[in-house]
Amino acid sequence: MKTMRFSEMTYQRPDYEAAFERLDGFTAQLASAQNAGEQLEIYRTYEELCSHLSTQITLCSIRNSIDTRDTYYEAEQAYNDQQAPLLEEKAQAFGKALVESQFRPQLEEALGSLLFKNLEMDLRSFSPEIIPLMQEENRLTTEYQKLYASARVPFQGKSLTIAQLGPYKESTDRATRRAALEAEGGFFDEHREEFDSLFSQLVKNRTEQAKKLGFESFVELGALRRQRNCYSPADIARFRDDVVRDLVPLTMRLKERQACRLGISDFQFWDNALKFRDGSAAPQGSPEEILAAGKKMYAELSPETAEFISLMFENGLFDVLAKEGKAPGGYCTGLEDYGYPFIFSNFNGTSGDVDVLTHEAGHAFADYTATKTVPVHALRCPTMEGAETHSMSMEFLTAPWHPLFFGPQTEKYELSHAEDALLFIPYGCLVDHFQEEVYRHPEMTPEERNALWLRLEKRYRPYLDFGELPFYGRGAGWQRQLHIYLYPFYYIDYCLAQVMSLQFFRLSLEDRDAAWKKYMDFVRLGGTRTFIGLAHAVGLRSPLDEGCVREVCETAFQWTEAHLVE
Repeated sequence: MKTMRFSEMTYQRPDYEAAFERLDGFTAQLASAQNAGEQLEIYRTYEELCSHLSTQITLCSIRNSIDTRDTYYEAEQAYNDQQAPLLEEKAQAFGKALVESQFRPQLEEALGSLLFKNLEMDLRSFSPEIIPLMQEENRLTTEYQKLYASARVPFQGKSLTIAQLGPYKESTDRATRRAALEAEGGFFDEHREEFDSLFSQLVKNRTEQAKKLGFESFVELGALRRQRNCYSPADIARFRDDVVRDLVPLTMRLKERQACRLGISDFQFWDNALKFRDGSAAPQGSPEEILAAGKKMYAELSPETAEFISLMFENGLFDVLAKEGKAPGGYCTGLEDYGYPFIFSNFNGTSGDVDVLTHEAGHAFADYTATKTVPVHALRCPTMEGAETHSMSMEFLTAPWHPLFFGPQTEKYELSHAEDALLFIPYGCLVDHFQEEVYRHPEMTPEERNALWLRLEKRYRPYLDFGELPFYGRGAGWQRQLHIYLYPFYYIDYCLAQVMSLQFFRLSLEDRDAAWKKYMDFVRLGGTRTFIGLAHAVGLRSPLDEGCVREVCETAFQWTEAHLVE
């Protein structure tokens, strides 16, 4: 494993032609190997090459998202986007040879049967025939990200990014909150045709990919690409129904409480983000002080997290301040050659900054741990519901250190954080349900999609009233959710993971040491089991188990009832 600061890491455009030749060679060698031992050695060499390629591609992607105006990395990102489907074609050929190996029983014993199940799903979701469509899809998603990052919103004499508008949407002044949302919506309205066109092209593109692969719609293909290896779209639909039946009534009560706290009788969308009349809980101190508090938190949490956070700071594996030209959102990714994670975000002075230090660091810690506990690269990260369980659970398990960030506002933060966890699940289901309907009916016009979003808002968030807000009121608010454009069907992973995190929350209230031990057991398994298998392996219920949503969410709601703050 190499050791180097992120700023010193050298990006070099991957030599794809040479890589393709080597990958073809590995595939041929698998076919001619005389025993399982030879094939295992070939597989390990294959993973080393994939690690090198992934590291360079990820370096480029990070630097492109840090500054989308950098023309060098913009061009490199476009080039890598074009090559990615060709690389996928070579990887699929290798995977097919592995799946069809005469020594598969011995290989499964050494590498795990789940690896082969996942490879079989990958093979069903790809064909060389769709490479041009995949290249076009990559171009369109990059175009969306660049358009979003270009936002400069004039507000109160300033020019702000979308992320920098965040604190104004939580202002204690009601007129300011509404004005901030109107200003934000103004950017999307100004670029309405571009956002609509990009999504229309993506829906058409993904639908065509699905049809060429023999699927009825992109819904089925999307499930394969999300590696739904232990449940189906029908199972997800039942989960969404559980949420509507068992959780949405609780969220209505949460919002009634919030309106009372704010002293508002006509609760509107622009009141949604403000949790307390005197202001939402905000982190105390500068961004640098928040990072320092995060370092102290992880140094004290456990020996494993102390080692992890030391590595992160020593090697500069963060870029978290909001600035011009920076891509929206936040993420954690991995630099495989170094065994390092990297955290990207947009600090804006709200409690979300602390959530990043717990959520994205949860991903990063899991990634760092799995590199030491899971030898097979492809099994280090679970499917994304499992990965999001790492991050969302860390948000609750770090509760004893919340005073470092929030001081006297800690109780306010903890109440709003628990409330937000419950409120998020229906919203995530809304995003997922919207996508399913869109991809089952790809002929929808932009206006029909917006009308669909508004109908589903009434199902999942019936407490919202958009008033006269032009952007949100016309049902286009979904265009702010980058996952809908970039990562179709990802969002339900967050919902499943949030239910898991609430189980860790409950355990931590009963016995913190036992909860941490169970969390470490979960993290150390990496992706060696399915999502349901991971939950059951550590003695937790799967969110898809009968009655799980009701039990877990009612317990969390009762905690909020017992910890009210005015």
